[in-house]
Amino acid sequence: MIVRLNKYLASAGVAARRKCDDLIKAGRIKVNDEVIRQVGVRIDDQNDVVMFDNIIVSREKEFIYILLNKPKGFVTTVKDEFKRNTVIDLIPVEERIFPVGRLDYESTGVLILTNDGELNNRLIHPRYKIEKTYHVLLDRHIRPVDLYQVQRGMELDGEKTLPCKASEIRIVDNCSLLEIIIREGKNRQIRRMAEKLNYKVQELDRIAFGPITLAGLRRGDWRYLNDSELESLKLSTANQV
Repeated sequence: MIVRLNKYLASAGVAARRKCDDLIKAGRIKVNDEVIRQVGVRIDDQNDVVMFDNIIVSREKEFIYILLNKPKGFVTTVKDEFKRNTVIDLIPVEERIFPVGRLDYESTGVLILTNDGELNNRLIHPRYKIEKTYHVLLDRHIRPVDLYQVQRGMELDGEKTLPCKASEIRIVDNCSLLEIIIREGKNRQIRRMAEKLNYKVQELDRIAFGPITLAGLRRGDWRYLNDSELESLKLSTANQV
């Protein structure tokens, strides 16, 4: 079967499809012992030999799906150039897995990891608008006008964020605890929106990714998604918006 190289790499558990394009451009992928640097190349998935960093890769026989309650102090990458602890260090499995999306170093909560590159691509692609729910503790009480700005969308790097759901849950020591639901994943989006309004985020905890919640999972612990969770997660990407 003839398939795009990035799709093959993703389905082999190397990385998400967009990241696979970066690996191709960096010259880290070979097909039949030839370095490929051009994105969009198609291969024969039955006969061509594909290598990543000189190691042969093949499509996974079985996909795995893991839910982690991410603690602070871990980066959401497979490897870190600064030798910091990564979320992969918390999950002792033999399969090569990668995180779906990101939570920054100081953030906590729901993180899904898998070797299913196709599902990963759908979960993070903007067109599917998967909702991510966060509890956000600010350094002071938020003004109603500022909360309204968060809700209607704000300009970051010359591009306006999508409207989102945002509400104040309660006051904690004169600081606002918010629930914010976004449908996109710009880099450090919530922290940057708060900073633009002159607030600091003291705590940021993701409590849901689409239909997936922590459901009593303790901080730093992980488990496999059950069948009903996996089905609901896949259904969340079934219809484009």
